[in-house]
Amino acid sequence: MKKIALFAVLIMVLMLSGPASAHFQMLYAPDSVPASKQMTLKLVFTHPFEAGHTMDIGKDENGKIHPPLAFGVMHKGEKKDLLSSLKPITFTSLTNSGQAYEADVKLSGMGDYIYYFVPAPYYEASEDIYIQHCTKVIFNVAGAPTDWDSPVGSPLPVEIVPLDKPYALWVGNVFRGVVTRRGKPVPDAEIEVEYLNHDVVGNSFAKEAKVEAPHDALVTLTIKADKNGVFTFGIPKAGWWGFAALGAGGDLKHNGKELSLDAVIWVQAVDMK
Repeated sequence: MKKIALFAVLIMVLMLSGPASAHFQMLYAPDSVPASKQMTLKLVFTHPFEAGHTMDIGKDENGKIHPPLAFGVMHKGEKKDLLSSLKPITFTSLTNSGQAYEADVKLSGMGDYIYYFVPAPYYEASEDIYIQHCTKVIFNVAGAPTDWDSPVGSPLPVEIVPLDKPYALWVGNVFRGVVTRRGKPVPDAEIEVEYLNHDVVGNSFAKEAKVEAPHDALVTLTIKADKNGVFTFGIPKAGWWGFAALGAGGDLKHNGKELSLDAVIWVQAVDMK
């Protein structure tokens, strides 16, 4: 019995000491320059590179799921509240299923559409902290730029403001952004980067991966912003890339525990053929 117990402890230690995939709130549609003005956005809190564990958005330490705090769109400087359009769904990863949301939206004219989302904080038991991802993604109609480099501001306390059009990136281009907290740059911010490595099919990830990481350090990449909050990332492959500025909100608490208030943006690159 002692040998069995020791073996179990060793297995647990190995599991806990393994690589920790990054959490990313997704705000997903297939194309950043959609052919149709009608889209369905999928809002999923997951581990995109590995299509790994999907979290119940807004779940607290007692298992209660709290509703999202904000969801909307900014177009030509005007914001529209879309929170009531969110519909709960169950999203399935390669390892589990979790509560997510979707929204049917319409892009009614030319220009940029910045969709943004603020979920309720999620309790991560393995770290005993809360995580809250203030997330945005930018879609464009007809190639006419309007808002892509404009900060959303409220209701996003933290955000990444693009310095390059996030829907006009060839593979090999760089993407630059500024990490901000209430409109002010966050110096030396740490940014995690992940590739959406599995197609989204309905309300699940496809099993087939697009690439295989030769080692775990290439699953979640880590870069740093400079003293002005600016970061640069060279894009090696076509598809969606997520950037999460960790702790951009500073030292915060929620329910008496640490709250990591993170700024997230998604950008899409295409191959030059």
